[in-house]
Amino acid sequence: MSRYTGPRLKVLRALGVDLPGLSRKSMQERNQPPGQHGARKLAGRKSEFGLQLMEKQKLRYNYGLSERQLRRIVADAKKNRGATGNKLVELLERRLDNLVFRAGFAPTIPAARQLVAHGHFQLNGRRVTIPSIRLRVGDSFGPSEHGAKIDLVRFTLESPALERPEWIALDPATLTARLSHLPEGDAAPFPLDLQRVVEYYATRM
Repeated sequence: MSRYTGPRLKVLRALGVDLPGLSRKSMQERNQPPGQHGARKLAGRKSEFGLQLMEKQKLRYNYGLSERQLRRIVADAKKNRGATGNKLVELLERRLDNLVFRAGFAPTIPAARQLVAHGHFQLNGRRVTIPSIRLRVGDSFGPSEHGAKIDLVRFTLESPALERPEWIALDPATLTARLSHLPEGDAAPFPLDLQRVVEYYATRM
């Protein structure tokens, strides 16, 4: 399954939660599932599988991943010691496209991915074009000289979508951000039941 490119607000309404990585819009004004019978769907009870699927889909859509990409990251998380769910969030948050978004350089993760793919960002002082690169503690990143002049980058820095997390340090003078330490399992910027995500993949991998 490829990345989602359809109406973003429709996804927020279907999942019942705002996903800041996917869209700056909020579903609060239309806080029921899309469609003619949306209110009825909201009132209905979901099966355990339905609840697990919904939690998994939150991760997929917020971080802009295909199902294959997410499965690969879940597999990496399972190889590490500790809680799989917490490691999964850490690995997702360490992606370069997400860090560009969380640092306040882009309004959404899709926008951050495009900026990186077009070569407007540097990692440890070198031009990079791979949004999925996983950063390590101490790595620094920021827009190139040309990238810093892009209106989208400048406007987002003035009005970021989210408050910058404490595990990302930004030097406003040089517009260079640094991953100061690893994010925790609660780093995802939306309500998430990690246990259900782990349970979803437990019988599918």
